[in-house]
Amino acid sequence: MLQDMINRIRNYKPDSRLDSADFKEAAVLMPIIKKTEPELLLTLRANYLSTHSGEVAFPGGKREPADTTLQQTAIRETAEEIALPAHHIEVIGSLEPLVSKYKIKVTPFIALVDDAIHYQPNLQEVAAIFTVPLAFFKAEPQVITHRIDYLNRDWYVPCYNYQGYKIWGLTAIMIAELMSIIAGNMPLAPEKCY
Repeated sequence: MLQDMINRIRNYKPDSRLDSADFKEAAVLMPIIKKTEPELLLTLRANYLSTHSGEVAFPGGKREPADTTLQQTAIRETAEEIALPAHHIEVIGSLEPLVSKYKIKVTPFIALVDDAIHYQPNLQEVAAIFTVPLAFFKAEPQVITHRIDYLNRDWYVPCYNYQGYKIWGLTAIMIAELMSIIAGNMPLAPEKCY
C-alpha cells in the first residue's frame, strides 16, 4: 500500500492557475509517517496566535526573503515548529496551492518521515503534535461539510473530528485532495480557496 501511495503522489502534477504575483506566499509540509498503516502528522496551533489560533494545521508558514523555494519554506517552518530536521524529510510531491481567507497562497508539500523521529513542539507556535492514520480519512469520516462561496461558485469543505481534534478549513481541503490522489481519483478543482 505504501509504495502504491508514494507512486501516485509522485506522479501527480499540480496544475495551478493562481498567479503568485497576486498573493503573499506560504507553504506547509504534510508529513506522512512511514508505518505499516501510514499516518499523517498534524499540529494544534497555540491559542494566542494572531491568526488561526487553536486550529489544527500542518507545520508551515509564510515565505521569507531567504527562502529560495516554497519547498524550502515548508521544511524550514517544520523544523522551527516541531523540531523535525530537514535531513529526515523526503518530499515526494505537492498539491494545488490554496488561497486562505487572509489572501495568502499556500502550497502544500507531501513528505515521508521515518516512524522513529521524536518531535518537539515550539510552544510559541504549537500547542500539540498528533498523528491520524490515513485509513481514518480513507473511510470518509467527515462529520459535516461546510459550503463556502468563492469566485461565484459553491465549494464544499469537509470537517473531521479525530480524538477531540476538529480538522477543517484549508487543512481539511488539503487532506481531501491528498486522499483523492491516493485513491487514484481526480483531485479537486485547482482554483479552490478557503
